[in-house]
Amino acid sequence: MGAIKACRTAALGGHVERCESAACGFTRVAYNSCRSRHCPKCQSGAAREWLAERAADLLPVEYFHVVFTLPPAIAVIAKQNKAVVYGLLFEAASETLKTIAADPRHLGAEIGMTMVLHTWGQSLTYHPHVHVIVPGGGLSSAPDAGEHPKAQTKSGGTWIACRPGFFLPVRVLQRLYRRLFLQKLAAAHANGRLQFFDALAPLADARAFARHLAPVRRTDWIVYAKKPFAGPEQVLRYLARYTHRIAISNRRLVALDDRSVTFTWKDYRDGAKQKRMTLDAHEFIRRFLLHVLPDGFQRIRHYGFLANGHRKAKLALIRSLLDAAPPVARPETKTTPGEPAAATPGTTLPCPCCGGPMRIIEVLVDPRRRALRFDSS
Repeated sequence: MGAIKACRTAALGGHVERCESAACGFTRVAYNSCRSRHCPKCQSGAAREWLAERAADLLPVEYFHVVFTLPPAIAVIAKQNKAVVYGLLFEAASETLKTIAADPRHLGAEIGMTMVLHTWGQSLTYHPHVHVIVPGGGLSSAPDAGEHPKAQTKSGGTWIACRPGFFLPVRVLQRLYRRLFLQKLAAAHANGRLQFFDALAPLADARAFARHLAPVRRTDWIVYAKKPFAGPEQVLRYLARYTHRIAISNRRLVALDDRSVTFTWKDYRDGAKQKRMTLDAHEFIRRFLLHVLPDGFQRIRHYGFLANGHRKAKLALIRSLLDAAPPVARPETKTTPGEPAAATPGTTLPCPCCGGPMRIIEVLVDPRRRALRFDSS
């Protein structure tokens, strides 16, 4: 919270810049950003850089979107064990998809996926889940892979495409995901990796923990697949909204004072109608802080043929199998409405009055130190 509070204020220093056009001479002060990944003002630049890199990974195939969630009885455990449970969520979801996709009864191939962790609902409530973006097909080296009706084979491997509009059976995904996650959670408890406090303290006992999990072993866990994307460009637009999003953006804030905060939210139980919610200031901050990630935790991960270790080589093989050239499109560089634009490191934004170049004439360092001035003559 300290970083977000100080972001783009004199507390972090900055610089003074002036338009080089003699007829204009516009001058402005630009304060430094905090660069925290939880700051609503610092994510648009990071998102653009990440998307520019991901544009090179796009394939000319159908893309699918799958979401894995955690039931409330597990979410309360996650709240006190974020790093462990979030890690298990990634592991169980990725293993589920890879296992079912590798089964010859379904696809029989190695798939690739990008997974993004979100922990919030529209009203800032605690709702851990992962969004998974998956190309519609996979690689296979099986001797009989070329006999698959959707196979494209060359020396080095075979690309097997999914059926149009269909990825993997959701019910099968649900059951395997539930089993894998509960197995991993039980192992974490047995190995002493989970901690429990306050009302959850009794769950430290193995029998109490087993009783707590008993109901969720019999319920259906929510795993759902959304409609496939229209094409690679839509994937980038979607990722631009999801990869570096934080719990709430500035544009959703409507009003605030010393006592309360009012913001907009979508009520999906009422036809996704946009509504307004007012929370006590302390409750708003409490909800926001629920979604701060553990230090060093990676919220965006890649698996299968998109894993970092061999992504470049396997994408080259897949493009060869598909007779496809690398994509040339780049993600849009527009900022999210209500979010500030950011200059490329080492540069300044153009003059807002005449569009001319701006020149830094003064560096504002730590307020306890003297500012450095440049000779602007």
